[in-house]
Amino acid sequence: MNIALWVITATLALLFLAAGTMKVAQPKAKLAAAGQGWVENFSDGAVKSIGTLEILGALGLVLPALLNVATFLVPTAAAGLVLLMAGAAITHGRRKETPNVIINIVLGVLALGVAAARYGPLGL
Repeated sequence: MNIALWVITATLALLFLAAGTMKVAQPKAKLAAAGQGWVENFSDGAVKSIGTLEILGALGLVLPALLNVATFLVPTAAAGLVLLMAGAAITHGRRKETPNVIINIVLGVLALGVAAARYGPLGL
């Protein structure tokens, strides 16, 4: 079970790291042109903040456990990513972007599973 949990955690970390880096590194106009139309509803600062939160969440999923320091941050980061995905699902839902809502729900459920497993009996 622990190996499966690590695979899910690492996959989530890579996905959120990539998504967050893209939001932080690229201007809002380039994101919109690449199909990220939701950015038009947010300020530049908000988009960069979302990207930063995704990067911090990705790092929080793996680094504390790998370094065996402040391991309580792993489930805390996962819970934060659940909240980010809830906000993303609401945003995409309002824009009638059903495929994106489904992706947000899947990622949110996976992050919730990591949070529950790491808070619960599996711990770190």
